[in-house]
Amino acid sequence: MAITMAGKWQAGNLPPELTSLVGRRNELDQIRRACRRSRLVTLTGVGGVGKTRLALRAAADLRPEFSGGAWLVELAPLDDGTLLPHAIAESLRLTDQSTRPMAEVLAEHLFGREVLLVLNTCEHLVDACARAAEALLAAVPGLRVLATSRRPLETPGELVYTVDPLPVPAEDATDVAGHDAVALLAERAAEALPGFEVAGHNEAAVARLCRRLEGIPLAIELAAARLREFSVEDLADRLDDRFATLEAGAGEAGPPWHRALRTAVGWSHELCEPAERLLWARVSVFAGDFDAEAVRRVCSDERLPEADVGLLLDALADESILTWLPTGAGERYRMLETLREYGAAWLRDLGEEEEFRRRHRDHYLALAVRGAAGWLGPGQLSWYDRMISEHDNLRAALEAALAEKDAPAALGLAGTLAFFWYGCGYAKEGRHYLEQALALGGEPGPALVQALWADGLLAATQGNAAAAEDRAAECAAAAVPGDPYAEMCVKALRSSAGVIRGDVPQVMAESEGAYRMRWSDEEPTLPGLLALLCRAHALTVDGRVEEAIGVLDDLRALCDQRGEQSMRSHGDLLRGQAELARGRLGAAVAFGQEALRAKRRLHDSFGLGLTVDLLALAAGTAGRAERAARLLGLSRRIWSTHGQAQANVPAWVAGRQECERQARDTLGDDAYQVAFRTGFDSDIDAGIAYALEHEGLTNGC
Repeated sequence: MAITMAGKWQAGNLPPELTSLVGRRNELDQIRRACRRSRLVTLTGVGGVGKTRLALRAAADLRPEFSGGAWLVELAPLDDGTLLPHAIAESLRLTDQSTRPMAEVLAEHLFGREVLLVLNTCEHLVDACARAAEALLAAVPGLRVLATSRRPLETPGELVYTVDPLPVPAEDATDVAGHDAVALLAERAAEALPGFEVAGHNEAAVARLCRRLEGIPLAIELAAARLREFSVEDLADRLDDRFATLEAGAGEAGPPWHRALRTAVGWSHELCEPAERLLWARVSVFAGDFDAEAVRRVCSDERLPEADVGLLLDALADESILTWLPTGAGERYRMLETLREYGAAWLRDLGEEEEFRRRHRDHYLALAVRGAAGWLGPGQLSWYDRMISEHDNLRAALEAALAEKDAPAALGLAGTLAFFWYGCGYAKEGRHYLEQALALGGEPGPALVQALWADGLLAATQGNAAAAEDRAAECAAAAVPGDPYAEMCVKALRSSAGVIRGDVPQVMAESEGAYRMRWSDEEPTLPGLLALLCRAHALTVDGRVEEAIGVLDDLRALCDQRGEQSMRSHGDLLRGQAELARGRLGAAVAFGQEALRAKRRLHDSFGLGLTVDLLALAAGTAGRAERAARLLGLSRRIWSTHGQAQANVPAWVAGRQECERQARDTLGDDAYQVAFRTGFDSDIDAGIAYALEHEGLTNGC
């Protein structure tokens, strides 16, 4: 999860426009004025009419008026309305590991900001969107919401703006080219067929085609993509025939759309090759975007050979059924929700929906298993990027398993994703799914142990010692006798609970096994490494710093042997704290800055907050009160995007409080506030660059 939100926020996360917006000047002006007049504006209209494009352009135009930026929340991939606050937080680049309701965290985080929130595709979550919008608008005076939905949210104060189709030429029009529908067709047709233009020889057919499509932009774009194969006259004739069929009552099953859109989509579907139609239906099981490899794994069989998938994806992209998305990690594809609905209806008609939703679920379970196996190794950063890009599909797979009340699948996927929930900053969401999966019940054994361990781990990151202890007891009860991994999970959870409570004897007792086994022939595990971290923390708190450093040296070696970075960066943070405890300030800063670099790459807001706190303590101890105050401001900003500051760990809380007191006493209240606000109001990336500046400290100062 990116961490670019700051006091003077970035402009937001609005995506770049991939194609030009044709016409709509009056509509844009009216929407901008509506957003200035009302705090909640909902753009409604039929599917494919261009609500999203208008909302994004209007938001981009309005962005300079919002110091907090304009932020897009894509809701089409989300099926569970209870996760709406999580989706908003994710779009805002806000992580929160605490136990507080996410809606409350959002309201607190947005308070005092001037922000435009774009909620896109609300129709399947209208009630949840209405509740969220109403609550946030009441709590955050500077917030405005621009929503798109096929139906209004019906929330007090909502201004509903109906988006109409583009104007089309009348049958007796003489200025055909001056209509927006014609301009759109001409522009998109020229992209498909270079050199295409509207002229005297085809004006009448172009006008007839646009009238038949009733100015629906998506319908026009689908038609334009077919001009590689047909003349405008042929397209218009074919559409006339299709309308006649519909009017005769033949119709089709599927979503209740505007007739012109249904005609254009159905006709485009008919023009696809049989294999293209089959793939269109099958890829509808994906949520958000997806890559070609996932399509091969999920969608191919004897009717759709794996070797053909790449060419079929390219064909669907050429026909504007799919959108091609080049990314740094390779090619991905996305399907507009309107077209996905059509494909899903076709998949149901084929009787294949259950099979391919199961294949989708199984594919992402297999991906999670591979990710868990590779997480503690040299591919960790690649797995981080991969899992973040697949978040929507992981959610969809989990929700499918939960909807089917398939306890083995739900427990298996939610538990296997422990590394993702923990390592990628999704503790709250992870617990949401884990608690539902665990509520389905499960047979004692490894899958249940893994899910209980995962939930306990996430509870510990939230500073909830009691929940971590409870899950440890349940793990012990669910374990197969003699299972060493289950035993390590139990002890790691109890060690974590001891850290949160400040119970050094408990931490030392529970981490003893992991310490004794650290050089065994077994591969390191997440619970084993966590127990070593807890032990090093307890030793430092207990004043046994040299012993703590010995544990951390071993942990670093274990991580370096495998190219692991996340747990090693936790170790470097604790090493910095240990060096600070024995007065070696230069070493403390060096380890702290090394940890900070890794945590920035992993977008670990929890680790970033702790590491900047450490660097603030080092600056304060060195007598650099202004730098300490500025870093304290920066860490407060980071903690505000995370949740429970210092995870309520007594030693960490006390250290920060003492640093604040010393810096304030040295600088005086006014100078302290100036330096603190400088850090707090800085862009987080700029603040981290400041924290990484060379300090020139030696170990003696």
